[in-house]
Amino acid sequence: MANYFPAQAKVTPSFSEPELIVTYAQASGAFAALQGGKPRVRLGNEDLYVYVNHLDVRTESLSAQQPSNFLPSASLVADYFSTQTYLVRCRAIWDHHEMAQAANYAVALPGAQDLAMRQGIYLQMRSGLLYGFTAGNNEGLTNAQGATAVTLPPDSFGHTTVSTYDSGQMALWLLGEIVALKTAAYQFGVPNRIVAIGPQRILGQLSYQSIVQVVSYQRPGAGTSTSLEVVQAVAKDNGDTFEWYYDDTLIGKGTGGADLVILTIPEVEAPTIPGINTNVFGNDMKPRSDAVNVMYADMAAPMKIPTPIPDGAITEIQEIRVSAGWNWRPQLLFLLSMPH
Repeated sequence: MANYFPAQAKVTPSFSEPELIVTYAQASGAFAALQGGKPRVRLGNEDLYVYVNHLDVRTESLSAQQPSNFLPSASLVADYFSTQTYLVRCRAIWDHHEMAQAANYAVALPGAQDLAMRQGIYLQMRSGLLYGFTAGNNEGLTNAQGATAVTLPPDSFGHTTVSTYDSGQMALWLLGEIVALKTAAYQFGVPNRIVAIGPQRILGQLSYQSIVQVVSYQRPGAGTSTSLEVVQAVAKDNGDTFEWYYDDTLIGKGTGGADLVILTIPEVEAPTIPGINTNVFGNDMKPRSDAVNVMYADMAAPMKIPTPIPDGAITEIQEIRVSAGWNWRPQLLFLLSMPH
């Protein structure tokens, strides 16, 4: 990692602004797709794989007026799944000369390098979450096996892009996808956190510009609410929360080069009902995970390893071991292709 702080020539007298103009990167909302909004810190430093057990139940019973000695029984079938982990590392090297040069720009070089390395590691983690480190292993949410891929259909006027789509019909289409999402995992009747992640030019337009038009019949929020505000309000009325986050790396990642929007419920609620519960096994069987999308890490933030080297310089390594994004319940992950 280079440290380039050239010499300065300034007029005297003059005033030097102490604040820096710093290059910004997008603060990705991709991690909101994970259970709890962050990776699970459960790995050991040298763990190379993560395994999770799966238990499936199929029960038959017999109903008759007279007892029988030939009775069906429950079938419990165990299986397990696995994913690899990856060590993400970054290095910085500086010496006292570079620290002095950086000070001329009001930059504390060790702190700046520390933040720069951390950002690089977080960007790599974001890439692994969405696209995997080895995509051929179905790693990453966008490569999840069994996830539902949907393409935005034309509206009633024949429009097929988000920028031209009828705003009211867009809200109804998104609500329809949420209905399909909740139906797939029997989530009606329980509160859910529903998350959409997509490019700014898609979700930004749907949250700011796509105001639902006033027509000859009353549309929810017509004249005041945008498409996403309508979705949010309807979800709230049904006991759910609807959140949207931005990540511009999803531009062009959909079918046919369309932009991709990830729609998911990051954690489910076990369906239950008072009295006779036809999901009593799924509800009461413990230990049980309600996660839908997970990512594992060996620590909450990258480890810093500073080491002096013979020529008087300092080298610092930051590292963290993580898995790629891992979808456990593909019925609760929709990949929406939405042309801009």
